[in-house]
Amino acid sequence: MVLRTAGGRLSLVVFLWSVAVVLSQKGWSVTYTTQSICTLKGSTVEMSCSIRYPSGTVTTTFWFTKMYDVEKYVNLRNDSNYKGRVTYRSDKMNGHTLKITDLRESDSAEYKFRFITDQTGGKYSGYPGVTLSVTDLQVKVTTTRWSTTLTCSTTCTLTGNPTYTWYRNSKIVQEDSSPSYTFYFKTEDSFYCAVKGINSPAVSVEGHSYFHVTYTQQRICTLNGSSVDISCSYTYPSGHTISETIWYTKGKLHEAPQILSPGYGGRVEYLGNMQSDSILRITDLREEDSAEYKIRFRTGQTTWEPTIPGTTLTVTGLQVKLTPATVTEGQKVTLTCSTTCTLSDNPTYIWYKNGHVTNQSTSLFLNPVSSEDAGRYSCSVEGHEDLPSDEETLTVRYGPKNTSVSVSPSGEIVEGSSVTLTCSSDANPPVDKYTWYKKNVTSPKASGQSYSITNIISEDRGEYYCEAENGRGSNNSTALMIIVAGKPTSFVTAAVGIIVVVLVLILCFSGFMWFRKKASKSTSDTRDTSENVQGDSSPVYDNISGMAMTSTAAQTADTDNQDYVHYASVHFCGSKNQDVPLYSTVQLPQPQIQDEDLQYAAVKFSCPSAATR
Repeated sequence: MVLRTAGGRLSLVVFLWSVAVVLSQKGWSVTYTTQSICTLKGSTVEMSCSIRYPSGTVTTTFWFTKMYDVEKYVNLRNDSNYKGRVTYRSDKMNGHTLKITDLRESDSAEYKFRFITDQTGGKYSGYPGVTLSVTDLQVKVTTTRWSTTLTCSTTCTLTGNPTYTWYRNSKIVQEDSSPSYTFYFKTEDSFYCAVKGINSPAVSVEGHSYFHVTYTQQRICTLNGSSVDISCSYTYPSGHTISETIWYTKGKLHEAPQILSPGYGGRVEYLGNMQSDSILRITDLREEDSAEYKIRFRTGQTTWEPTIPGTTLTVTGLQVKLTPATVTEGQKVTLTCSTTCTLSDNPTYIWYKNGHVTNQSTSLFLNPVSSEDAGRYSCSVEGHEDLPSDEETLTVRYGPKNTSVSVSPSGEIVEGSSVTLTCSSDANPPVDKYTWYKKNVTSPKASGQSYSITNIISEDRGEYYCEAENGRGSNNSTALMIIVAGKPTSFVTAAVGIIVVVLVLILCFSGFMWFRKKASKSTSDTRDTSENVQGDSSPVYDNISGMAMTSTAAQTADTDNQDYVHYASVHFCGSKNQDVPLYSTVQLPQPQIQDEDLQYAAVKFSCPSAATR
């Protein structure tokens, strides 16, 4: 809503106050610092506001100038017309600021702020917003019979009661809130005006011939190794034709043909129509290219060298700065991608850690910082990723962690052997003290990163752990169980044992056989003694006759015709002292038997005792 009344200012104040009352009842409001701003093309502007809301937390904030449809707002950050020129800033008091650099006349619009909270229906836009008008400087010349008045004019009244500065041949001749300057005699001197405190192009006028030049930018800050375009536009009296344009650096006009002539070193190029505008392009910029660049041109009648300031170019590299320079785990650290000047296009910075992209912002905040954040950091500007800064190493100090114990040699631990325990820990600065402990033992066992146990005995079994310390803290390892096995039997000992057992068995067996033999000999001796008592040394004859034998011849004949099998079992016994052989005659009985009958005859000789004999 706009009030168009004679008492517009008073009515506007009352209107805003009444709106504030209505909004305070609802609990929502956006209060802008100013309602309108008029500033110069090429300069920078900031718009601020504060917000109020009944409850919840603000989740989204942005500035906008237009809408595609209801509830379809265009965030300035996403508007291609503002790419690289918009910055948002907020504070803890719900203050929000919009910054736009390198202003253009097309930026003239009404700017509004919108915010969203996490509460249902928590969306609000501040109407009306801030009206921005972007204007250019122009010099108007008013001539009378006795004087000439030069006026530095704009299409709107500049905000903030600015001070206008007038220069005559590069020397200040007037600083005043009035935009006009008057002189009273004819001159061919050069004049130009500028607005103090506003970074905007100056505008000039050359005496009564009205030569005029405007540099597009007064200052440019860009990266080492990149390219830049420095441009200007100019006017001149009718009847003149531009025959030559030369770009040069301030104070080195005589060197211009050697330094900035087209094609020099393959880095310089002239663009533009050369009749009303000219562009100087320099590629592969170096820090020594930093200077103030100006233009001079010639017509068929004169050579004109404007006296107003040209465009100051600053070439900078990127540098990573750490704040603070040294940091301890748990503290906070800020990494800033810094330059010696403010880059002109409000760029987006890209951060790298150990060569890999990690974030996009001017500064990198690590809060709290951890040991994992340690590494090599560098930064670059979006669009110039091939021109990164040098790497800076972020060192994070922290106490020991991940402490562990290892044992060597590995495998079974037996009595009489030796082992070495080694303590490992991650720390910065490195661990400066290791202490060894055995569980359930109050006093430390040893100190140092390694602990050796030699000639192990069963009492050495148990759980061992180490404590690692540095100036930032300490940390204990998990316990390692040491199990001590019995002392092993050697191969030689085992072999000797086996041999002893075998020998014992052999001796036992031999003893058994000896006793048996002795017992047998004793029995034989007893028999010999009995026989010797009888004194009979004659041979002994025993005749064995078959039972019911009648005719030996007949039986023999029958035997020839029949297949009978006869078995005889004879047991002989004798005396050791009897040298006379013992004769026995066996006659087999031949009874009539059926076909396959077998006859068995058993004869047993007994050795009669002396008594029976």
